Amino acid sequence: MNGPHQDQPLVTAGAPLEAAEAAAVLVHGRGATAESIVAMADEFRQRGVAYFAPQAARNAWYPNSFLAPVESNEPGRSSGLQAIEDAVEAAEDVGIPTERVLLLGFSQGGCLASEYVARNPRRYGGLVALSGGLIGPEVDPESYQGSIAGTPVFLGCSDEDPHIPLERVHETTETFERLDGDVTERIYEGMGHGVNEDEIGFVSGMLADLVDGDGDQ
Repeated sequence: MNGPHQDQPLVTAGAPLEAAEAAAVLVHGRGATAESIVAMADEFRQRGVAYFAPQAARNAWYPNSFLAPVESNEPGRSSGLQAIEDAVEAAEDVGIPTERVLLLGFSQGGCLASEYVARNPRRYGGLVALSGGLIGPEVDPESYQGSIAGTPVFLGCSDEDPHIPLERVHETTETFERLDGDVTERIYEGMGHGVNEDEIGFVSGMLADLVDGDGDQ
């Protein structure tokens, strides 16, 4: 498709593309940038990973809450999903198979990454949704069919996030379990809307597993 995010840059960082053993697609939140979420990669301290970060037009993937009617967030939502697809394909184009590509998003980016994987089921290197969940006023299980074939999934969120209802995190966990994901959900008391060291450590371990070869399962 040719939506609002299709003419935006794809930021790359990390291992040289020709030498990378795994890749991570990093999806920024509302008001942030591709460069800002790429900076998070420094905290993972994992060699051998190439990072691909799409940029949203005007720094937002869609205009309203992720809980709003889906049509109210178009065409941004669909264009954002296409931007993730383009980033996954960019990794594949340099020889990194999808089963070694981890998708990570924070906040609005976490919602978009979750929605992408649920709607494009296959084996991925991993999915990480930090303060995010599936998009829409409610989660309709019939909307998500297929299998992600044991893809490791990590959902981290506060118990009192001002933007992400705890129930939506639980519903997202249940959906990915139904799609055959290997899901870890961690809820942090009183954290608010952010990322903590425990989450960073868990993601670092997921990336290490990919580089060490466990992503070929």
